[in-house]
Amino acid sequence: MVTTTTRAGERRAVRAPVKPRPGRIERNRQWWGWVFLAPFAVVFLVLLVAPLAYAFWMSLRTSTLAAGESFTGLANYQRAFTDPLFLQGLGRVCLFVVVMVPIQLGVALLAALVLDTLTTRLSRFSRLMIFVPYAVPAMIGALMWGFLYSPRFGPATDLFGLVGATAPDFLAPGTVFGSLVNIVTWQWSGYYMIILYAALRGIDPSLYEAARIDGASGRQIALRIKVPMISAALVMVVVFSLIGTLQFFTEPSILRNVAAGSIPVHYTPNMYAHGLAFSYQQFNYAATISFALGVIVFAFSYLFLFLTRKRSGLNS
Repeated sequence: MVTTTTRAGERRAVRAPVKPRPGRIERNRQWWGWVFLAPFAVVFLVLLVAPLAYAFWMSLRTSTLAAGESFTGLANYQRAFTDPLFLQGLGRVCLFVVVMVPIQLGVALLAALVLDTLTTRLSRFSRLMIFVPYAVPAMIGALMWGFLYSPRFGPATDLFGLVGATAPDFLAPGTVFGSLVNIVTWQWSGYYMIILYAALRGIDPSLYEAARIDGASGRQIALRIKVPMISAALVMVVVFSLIGTLQFFTEPSILRNVAAGSIPVHYTPNMYAHGLAFSYQQFNYAATISFALGVIVFAFSYLFLFLTRKRSGLNS
């Protein structure tokens, strides 16, 4: 209820507009929306939220044979960030980030730019062939490359022998880093290429025509029009690659069986946590390593998104 004053100075009450209540149809839509959302919510809570909460609770406790399990607070986290094995693995995955992320981004961007200029049937076939490695399970791909890298069973010895040279040992301690970079680049570049290619196809072709009329070459169109206009997709690809690289696990775990000591059990933080849990039954400390790595991944991702917030569209 509000009060208004007329020209004669009289006051009269005017009823404020009442927001109409949602009708029966709208209520039914809301109810059915919650019904359809319920199965996902149950799976999300049971298979993700509950295990994470339990793992975090475990990370705050310590189990010993003498005293059993007891609450120790953040003591495990203090131990983790002073653990030389964890810090070595963390430094190694950071090196993978510095080397592997630019290579993946460069290969994916180059492939997407080339395919965007093709208008023949070869374009579809090429997209499929570049994307196929991503469709291969990571474990199968690592096993396949392990066979190719093997000095005993792989084809490298025969191929180098044709020219009278000795094949390098791709699984030696000094070369296994590059071998892993090659595997991950082969597997994930096609996925990132599809993301960038889809962003390129969303650009208005009239921009290219206007640039050609102004005398721009194909290279100038690619570098000055296409790449800047897909900056948001580029940021997303870098974030995906950054998160995946920091959680490096499958490929080194598979190659470890054939690398003859080149890949220790603590090669990456995830491998270190897996070894602590399933080889030494240190479940509490393994949960701590996992959560410590999660905090670092979140910090790296947030920092990168903050620094690129204008290009990613998160801030105008």
